[in-house]
Amino acid sequence: MKRPLDTATAPLNEQPAPTRRRLSLRDELMLALLPTLTILVVLALVETWSKQRLLFASLASSAFLIYLDPQHGTNRVRTLVFSQMLAAFIGFAAFSLFGPGYFAAAGAMLLVITLMIVFDVLHPPAVSTSLAFAFRSGAESNLLLFALAVGLIAVLVLLQRFSSWLLARYGAK
Repeated sequence: MKRPLDTATAPLNEQPAPTRRRLSLRDELMLALLPTLTILVVLALVETWSKQRLLFASLASSAFLIYLDPQHGTNRVRTLVFSQMLAAFIGFAAFSLFGPGYFAAAGAMLLVITLMIVFDVLHPPAVSTSLAFAFRSGAESNLLLFALAVGLIAVLVLLQRFSSWLLARYGAK
């Protein structure tokens, strides 16, 4: 049986992309609950130890992507952790070498995109991470705190896959 196609999300001049399988409203909200709670916990930790809130904004995008399609390759634990940490280190290095500004941000962004392609760890929110670290303000580096936050998001990937499995197994009654 052919999968339905969604022309709203289809790339230009190509076949429409298959739509994701929709769940009941209750199940969709249950799947969205875990990423939302995880991000709120991450934000609470950030507020406790740092004032660099925008450094962690891309993690909210990561959490939403995990909710949207937990089985997609961009949402694998390896891809998420590798690309986000790569972006943080490159953004921090660009800031350290060139100071805050467009040159550091552009260099960090281009290098992160290139390395994500080379290492096959494409996770779009990581591009925002490189920009946030390259543009950062203040003396705080937050690399360790960011690594802990990425770890929490990696746990979210595993929990989301488990939740999807539970819904598939017990929700199809």
